[in-house]
Amino acid sequence: MDAIVEAALRKWPRVPHCHGWLALDARGDWYMRDERIQAAGPFPRPKGSRIEHAQLRAFIERNYGRDEAGAWYFQNGPQRVYVELEAAPWVWRVAAQAPGDGAAAWPVHSHTGLPAEVSGCWLDDAGRLFLDTDLGLGIVHTLDMGVAAMAVEAGDWRPVELPFAAIPGRFGYVLQPRP
Repeated sequence: MDAIVEAALRKWPRVPHCHGWLALDARGDWYMRDERIQAAGPFPRPKGSRIEHAQLRAFIERNYGRDEAGAWYFQNGPQRVYVELEAAPWVWRVAAQAPGDGAAAWPVHSHTGLPAEVSGCWLDDAGRLFLDTDLGLGIVHTLDMGVAAMAVEAGDWRPVELPFAAIPGRFGYVLQPRP
């Protein structure tokens, strides 16, 4: 967490939390959801305005965390802005290295740039691949499914089928945090 955020928390410890205004889609993109978009329907349809400002994205990603109930949020100074999730709290990017390197042949990092170690693999009823890691559960980015398929075909990842409706509860996270 940024030092400026920690200082704001000490200065204003009782700022109300914010819900419904920020969302993360299954490709790792952040969306602002103003009142008009929120009134038009739940995330991910409509999504809202994609956040493209690189420094704002970086600030959100540095101050992204989880509460004790499994709801994910962005700590914006003294205010906790809860994040609506399309699929999972992490979106994994997967790369390939030299063949024969085992699990290390498939380096994984999050949409926030953090490296992760894979401990399990899950396939939902829509054919989406989820990886359980030392950081928690996330969905594999659609652009990396070809590389992920190679990891499965090599026998390094062995997906277990699990309906999407069961995934958030099984892995302890909340898709749509509410006050």
